[in-house]
Amino acid sequence: MHGGTRFLVCTLGGLVCGVLCYGLASSSGADIPTPVIAQIIASRTLIGVAIGLSGFSLGHWALHGVVLGGVFSLPLAFSGLMAPENPEFSTSAMFFSTIILGMIYGFLIELVASVVFKLRSAKATAPATAA
Repeated sequence: MHGGTRFLVCTLGGLVCGVLCYGLASSSGADIPTPVIAQIIASRTLIGVAIGLSGFSLGHWALHGVVLGGVFSLPLAFSGLMAPENPEFSTSAMFFSTIILGMIYGFLIELVASVVFKLRSAKATAPATAA
């Protein structure tokens, strides 16, 4: 059940990050189409799902969250390149800020799961097998 708890905590953390990301995106006052809202929330939730399921050992929980957050932000970042040009916020700025925020969200999701709730990744909790 331990792995299921980590998955749930990470997924909910991703969902919270998705809502936060939507809040940041809508703070400019621009009207955001419903499919884009869904994409933002789903993309950030997917970071949590990936972190919750991942058994990759990257040496430290923080690195695990940052790397997965960055990797799973790439689809949203590339779609941001198709946004209309804005003199206050270029599409390239949107691309890089999407990835950087994804890395921050990944860090925060791992912080909550690994430090606050002390839930280790699947690889860290798997029993060792005899050779």
